[in-house]
Amino acid sequence: MQRSRQGVGVAEIKDFLRNSFSLEGLDPELAVGLSRLARPMKIAAGTILFENGDPGNGCYAVLEGSLKVALLSVEGDEQLLAVLGPGDLVGELALLDGRPRSATVSALKEAQLAFIDKAAFQRFADENPAVYRHMLSIVGKRLRHANDVLAARSFLPLPGRVAQTLLQLSETFGKQLDDGRLLIHYKLSQADIANMAGAARENVSRVLNDWKRAGTISRISGYYCIEQIEFLEQASTL
Repeated sequence: MQRSRQGVGVAEIKDFLRNSFSLEGLDPELAVGLSRLARPMKIAAGTILFENGDPGNGCYAVLEGSLKVALLSVEGDEQLLAVLGPGDLVGELALLDGRPRSATVSALKEAQLAFIDKAAFQRFADENPAVYRHMLSIVGKRLRHANDVLAARSFLPLPGRVAQTLLQLSETFGKQLDDGRLLIHYKLSQADIANMAGAARENVSRVLNDWKRAGTISRISGYYCIEQIEFLEQASTL
């Protein structure tokens, strides 16, 4: 895969960051101030944005497209941690702790991003401490999510882990349908879901097929659709 830091094209960064759910709760003027620090960039599908161990030189907002966050073993095995879409931030830890990247992030689809340089961010946040508080709240949410995933893998049976994965994906890619169903507007393979759930594809396939027969989920034009969200929420609860 090709690595890239090259930016091409123009994105409406100001409006996007001002309305991004990653910056929800931040004073609108501060969100606009952050947007002035950002520069647009575009990466092709398959491009590595950064790797585990790289210097943490800033963070990225996803404007369009999708990214995957993964850990790679020395043998080349990949553990998929998350799939990110428009509205998500990635690499925000670098703004706070000065440590190298903790995971590898690459583009699943061509992606439009907004990059905020660490030094520029710190100057702005030093003048506006509310930005630091907001970023800490984002990091706190990520930590809680990581704890939930760890607990699920330790204590939840496989159906619960699959339910948690679908619900997590629906937070980023969910599209509410008129009849109350929730469409995960991103095409995922059973192997992708199995990777995120930490299970064998064959076992995850049996769970998904059982749920399709029961009407818990369905497929619409290749997308997974959650028909009974309460069932998945209950299954994913420890």
